[in-house]
Amino acid sequence: MNTLLLLLQDFGLAAVPAVGFAMIFNVPKPALRYCALAGAIGHALRFTLYKIAPLPIELATLIAAGVVSLIGVYWAQKWRAHPKVFTVAAMIPMVPGVYAFTALLALVEIERKGYSEALLRTAMDNGLKAFFIIAALAVGLALPGLLFYRRKPVV
Repeated sequence: MNTLLLLLQDFGLAAVPAVGFAMIFNVPKPALRYCALAGAIGHALRFTLYKIAPLPIELATLIAAGVVSLIGVYWAQKWRAHPKVFTVAAMIPMVPGVYAFTALLALVEIERKGYSEALLRTAMDNGLKAFFIIAALAVGLALPGLLFYRRKPVV
């Protein structure tokens, strides 16, 4: 029951930054609810895959970003809009801010206090995790274009 409550909370709270960034990107008003829904679906799916399934967060992010991107393509065809209208703002809740902040904080501490193996390990672990999560978001966002909209064969 506790996990279900956390999942519902994650679903609801992830919609807020998705709508906020959609408004910054001048998404038309009727599409805002779809941006919120896509952001909530993506973040909740990543939460489920990471916490319940237990997959690595990078792989969970790639799967969630791919699903959101495919949903965005479907909605774009249905509502005759560009897929990025629905997908880019929906990826924002999955940006790894905590990992990037922790890595930068460790680098600042290395500069302030001097080198220590623990600080360098913290900076490297969190920096690489943030990098791979961002890469997973980019690949997941590009996935429908790579799969469906190629004009030339892959080989």
